[in-house]
Amino acid sequence: MLKKERQAYILHQLNLHNKVLNVDLCNAMGVSEDTIRRDLQELSDAGKLIKVHGGALSIAFSEVQFEPGNVYSQKQKKIIAEKAQRLIKSGMFILTSGGTTILEMVRALPPQLKLTIMTGSIPVVNACMSHPHVDVLVIGDKLSKDSKITVGPEAIEKISHVNADLCFLGTNALDIKHGHTDNDWDVVQVKKAMVNSASKVVCMTISEKLGTYQPIRVCGIERIDYLVTELDPEDEQLQPFVKAGINVL
Repeated sequence: MLKKERQAYILHQLNLHNKVLNVDLCNAMGVSEDTIRRDLQELSDAGKLIKVHGGALSIAFSEVQFEPGNVYSQKQKKIIAEKAQRLIKSGMFILTSGGTTILEMVRALPPQLKLTIMTGSIPVVNACMSHPHVDVLVIGDKLSKDSKITVGPEAIEKISHVNADLCFLGTNALDIKHGHTDNDWDVVQVKKAMVNSASKVVCMTISEKLGTYQPIRVCGIERIDYLVTELDPEDEQLQPFVKAGINVL
């Protein structure tokens, strides 16, 4: 694989999953870790990613509020956000993880809607501040600078005392066999706690992430109640999820 092809692959994986690990890139492309390090350094020097120990982050994570120009597939994410917010009714208590799609949903909430949102996502908290009728409960503990979300045992403990109506999950990867998966151990523990504390679980994802998986499992496919993508619910790509009993929007 030529350098140009390798670097294009790296950037695409970052767009999809926000974070890449050296070891995964080595295995996927069949090259040495030294080669991957050089590629990441070149892309970092060009301002196309954020190099961190053992891998890299999407450039979108250099901002607190995710500037539109740095958000991958923003048009599709706006469609997903508009669909997802229709599930929310006044008086609900909802849990949300982080991510650009969740942020778009919060921004799309009608101003007359009254609800409570519990989240550890710093961008989501900031977005909620401009909504006149949304009460925000911030789960506390350690801040993950990579994901801009609070993680740790105190956050998980606080979530465990909640009986939420809905849990909205920003989705890193989703397929029938592996379920909802992610690549950040601490974030996964928070997501698991949210899933366990909600009556219904909503996965929001661009269709490009369907059929992909990451190394750490959040929940099985059977625990997901709603799947929201930019696609028409009748799209062939979504039918395996429909057959699995998921409500597809």
